[in-house]
Amino acid sequence: MGGVEVLASEVWRARAAAHAECADALTAGHRARRARGEAHPVEDFLYTYYPTRPSRLRRWHPGARVVLEDADERAAWRHYLRAGDGVRVDHETLSRERGATVAFVDGLLRATADRPAQLGCFGLHEWAMVYRDRDTRHPVPLRLGAAGTDAVVESHRIRCSHFDAYRFFTDAAAPRNTVTPTRARQVELEQPGCLHAGMDLYKWADKLGPLVPGELLLDTFALAHDIRVLDMRASPYDLADLGYPPVRIETAEGKAAYAAAQQRFAERGADLRERLLTVLSELRA
Repeated sequence: MGGVEVLASEVWRARAAAHAECADALTAGHRARRARGEAHPVEDFLYTYYPTRPSRLRRWHPGARVVLEDADERAAWRHYLRAGDGVRVDHETLSRERGATVAFVDGLLRATADRPAQLGCFGLHEWAMVYRDRDTRHPVPLRLGAAGTDAVVESHRIRCSHFDAYRFFTDAAAPRNTVTPTRARQVELEQPGCLHAGMDLYKWADKLGPLVPGELLLDTFALAHDIRVLDMRASPYDLADLGYPPVRIETAEGKAAYAAAQQRFAERGADLRERLLTVLSELRA
């Protein structure tokens, strides 16, 4: 794989410690709630949807093409091997074992990066998930009530392109979508303005495992968390008592605020997508 970076013990151990500290800060609330047997409709979503384990998130990996000096304790880790006087990620074996995943993620991210961001969905996927259904997905009241929520759906054109959002639409809402996303059409339909596509950068980074540098993994997780907050603030749920003021996408002002935030997330996502593609390009080389 071309050149190899060698990290001295004090360098990589400092990075690993900083990574663990950052991961602990990101997961502190979830770990505390889990110990109390509590759940949060916004903050705990990433731990059930993907799912995420805090212990896995805090484990730093250097990524491929990096040799760690004085790292004997890692020589017995899965997907690691000795390299001269150091230890490195066994990217050859990992690439073979996860070849189908690597190929799919590479194709999906490249196709997504080549498209312009579409910002006209206004988060209506969350509204479509409760349309004409009195069994909501979260134990939280609806801001506008059931009838008001249904009226918002009926007065808008729904443009959801992401299958993992669309598959949760109610039976009454699904025919209202302008497209019919399927798993088979994911590469065809994914676009960088989609909040779920931005959140899924964490999923792809996690699936690539030790091939992805720990710092990049945490950056994708932080983006997924921030997107989730907007997703729920723009949803039909009333989360004000939990500290999340609504983005009222049923109004012109709310639509403008949502699209502006969506654009910022698309820009953050574009940077992380490019970093992931760099990792994948090096693997192909």
